[in-house]
Amino acid sequence: MNHPPARYTTVATPPGPFTVVVTSFEGADVVLASGWTADVSDLLPVVHRQLRPTWVEHADWLPVLDVVEAFYGGDVTAIDTVAVRQRSGPFLEDAWEVLRTVPAGQPDTYAAFAARCGRPAAVRAAAAACGRNAAALFVPCHRVLATGGGLGGFRWGTPVKRWLLDHEAEHAPVPV
Repeated sequence: MNHPPARYTTVATPPGPFTVVVTSFEGADVVLASGWTADVSDLLPVVHRQLRPTWVEHADWLPVLDVVEAFYGGDVTAIDTVAVRQRSGPFLEDAWEVLRTVPAGQPDTYAAFAARCGRPAAVRAAAAACGRNAAALFVPCHRVLATGGGLGGFRWGTPVKRWLLDHEAEHAPVPV
């Protein structure tokens, strides 16, 4: 399968270097993968094989960096409208969409997230959706916590997850 080339860039953020991989889809940039790493090869394996680019080119700047900068500047809702492409089975794809509805500053537990997905007994599947999410930050899997209130896991490390949760708690819009 021949995929269009993707572009990537890495920027410094308070919790560490953040790399984002984008490709063009229907004339617009979409995020394929992102995470707190300076090495793009850490991200490519998590992109579904049907979407994985044949090659990636470094870019000095990508438009999505304006959103990343706004997020770190305190607009924690800036990430909500970034276009993302991920592929998997129906549950995971639905769960990734549901993750985007978890409000900044109001994290869910894995059990609450499973219920939000319409499958309250599927706690492990909900956790798997977080673990297999390729577009960290833009699909905010960091907003899901262990049922006892602990951080749970995070591909990019619990210190990054803690920083993101604290940042969002400090800057989240007041619920109405």
